[in-house]
Amino acid sequence: MKKNNLIRFVQSLVFLPVMTMPILFGGVQGNEIPQSVLVQKLNIEVSALLAINQPNDPDPLQTIRETKALVIDEYFKARNMPLTGTGLAMVLEAEKNDLDWRLLPAIGIRESTGGKNACIKVKFNSFGWGSCKIGFKSNVEAIETVARNLGGNNPKTAHHYDEKTTKQILRAYNPPSIVPLYAEQVMSIMNSIGMAEITPNVLKSSSDPLVQKV
Repeated sequence: MKKNNLIRFVQSLVFLPVMTMPILFGGVQGNEIPQSVLVQKLNIEVSALLAINQPNDPDPLQTIRETKALVIDEYFKARNMPLTGTGLAMVLEAEKNDLDWRLLPAIGIRESTGGKNACIKVKFNSFGWGSCKIGFKSNVEAIETVARNLGGNNPKTAHHYDEKTTKQILRAYNPPSIVPLYAEQVMSIMNSIGMAEITPNVLKSSSDPLVQKV
């Protein structure tokens, strides 16, 4: 029964249209992506994922992780963003640090257009972490570091982020006194990426199947 519900969920997630959103603020460029681009590519890749996993009675939680990762990577890929391919790392680190799965990609988009305008003086910093004074060995290391801090799991920064809502985390990350409406901008990008909850048995109502308000 759970397997059938999961399959129906992913099919309903994939084959309905995705909202097109022009992004106009911060470091993000404002080209609209046609609805057909994300839908077609996501249909193909998630259908392939289902075809592979169905005979083996897949773990619902792992399928949810992989679906979230596909949504992130297709969002990046459709916009030619260098962070394409980091979706699963973002999902796993968000889960490990109790963060919304859309938070890291949304910050990466707001700060550097998904890596297009990453910090110049240091390497692999697409998140503006440390005011672009801190570099990393890879994008994955950057994702792990930012997620650990935002999740309140670094003792040195926990007083800024621990036990806070997504909006409060963003206001600590970039206070309104420095960047007005930063939290609202990132949360808007989060909504354009997908809905907050993806589960095999429950679909929360929304005007768009991949969008749910934070």
